[in-house]
Amino acid sequence: MTLLIHENMSRGRSRKGWLDSFHTFSFGEFRDPKRMGFRALRVINEDWIIPGAGFAWHDHADMDILTLVLKGKVRHEDSLGHKGETAAGEIQLMRAGSGISHSEMNGAEGETTHLLQIWIIPDKAGETPGYQQASLPTDGPRVLLAGPAGSSALTELGSDTRVTLLRTEEGGTTPVSPQPGRGVFLQIIEGLAEIDGERLTAGDGLQIDQTAPDIRWLTDGQALHFDLA
Repeated sequence: MTLLIHENMSRGRSRKGWLDSFHTFSFGEFRDPKRMGFRALRVINEDWIIPGAGFAWHDHADMDILTLVLKGKVRHEDSLGHKGETAAGEIQLMRAGSGISHSEMNGAEGETTHLLQIWIIPDKAGETPGYQQASLPTDGPRVLLAGPAGSSALTELGSDTRVTLLRTEEGGTTPVSPQPGRGVFLQIIEGLAEIDGERLTAGDGLQIDQTAPDIRWLTDGQALHFDLA
């Protein structure tokens, strides 16, 4: 396998009265043997949460959990004593480590919150839990959102993984071939692109483990680029 497209319309979906969630990989009641994660990347969920609602207190362990807010706000509280809001244009990282409990609620008054939540498996189990939050630069074609310690990322992961936000212009190209021994996953946030004659649109994922042609952008767009060991 060199290049695999995870089409947005074949994602799993969880719909409740307060939540509409699409799952790039198997999650909850959605099970697809072709979508069991990719290397350390385990979950990409795209969530819409109505005002006044959210995820009540629940537990995590041995997972790095990134929340990228696209619209609205998320109100976070956890068992380490962190309380606060993450707004559109900000990213939050919760390193669950040996164990942490938290809640995530829509903190936007009268507005549906739209976010991406990403789970990445750390290299070591049982590490000390932690929490980080950062604002994204408002311009620039590449923003290193998360990476290993010392990588100058906005937040620090417990694995040899780099998560980059790409901002692109119509007519631009994005190289996606991984370095030898590594893999790349690209999640389209917005825009229309093309690779090897196949169209890519918002919600599509692209899984690559060998040399692949560049992506050509047919419109302005945004994507998450995962560089995975």
